[in-house]
Amino acid sequence: MKRDSLLRIAVLSDIHGNLPALHAVLDDVRRRGADLIVNCGDLLSGPLWPQQTAALLRALDWPTISGNHERQLLACADAPGDAADLYAYARITASDRAWLRTLPSTLRPLGDVLMVHGRPHTDLEYLLETVDARGARQASDDQIDARLATLDTLPALLLCGHSHKPRCVQRAGCCVVNPGSVGLPAFDDSHGGYHVIENASPHARYALCERSQGRWNVALIAVAYRWEDAAAQAAQCGFDDWARWLRSGRA
Repeated sequence: MKRDSLLRIAVLSDIHGNLPALHAVLDDVRRRGADLIVNCGDLLSGPLWPQQTAALLRALDWPTISGNHERQLLACADAPGDAADLYAYARITASDRAWLRTLPSTLRPLGDVLMVHGRPHTDLEYLLETVDARGARQASDDQIDARLATLDTLPALLLCGHSHKPRCVQRAGCCVVNPGSVGLPAFDDSHGGYHVIENASPHARYALCERSQGRWNVALIAVAYRWEDAAAQAAQCGFDDWARWLRSGRA
């Protein structure tokens, strides 16, 4: 829905096979309108609906990048990995795996827009958060600037995911947006030191970025869906931690 000089991008990330959450977000995007939908990785891993999610995403054919869980899922062909990756690996098709291998780690869907999963040169480190002995917390301006300095040229809009924390930060002419997670509102992790991520509600999250007169307006959106169904699916598959995270948004 192009309108004069406006461009509206719906930004999704970290779906993690949560099909009902994805459908709810798509319904909301259709209601609000978008010129382009992009997907910042971590598509299928988790004890939910990986194959059905893969089928839908392949049919939609959005600009999509891989996240760390695409790498980890595919590595299950050679050695057992994380339980969430193994669950998805065992249930998607060979064709789905071949599709995952085609996904780039970064992408420019438009000339002044860059998509990454974590930081520009790694999918395992958060861009807008820092992990230390105190856990995960918002990164300082200096830390964000140092991470952005690894790019030769700053885009006007940089889209990231990985941390599942919705945030918008403006730095040196670059608007950095993490839309949050469509499919998993909380988790714990040990990379960089043990930490938890919590959004304090089970809503599916995404962002709408709208360009007008050379600047980006950003709406961070939380969408209700039947999260009890997702929690029940995780519990049925023996993932009680996922069931708790999906039901509460707390780790």
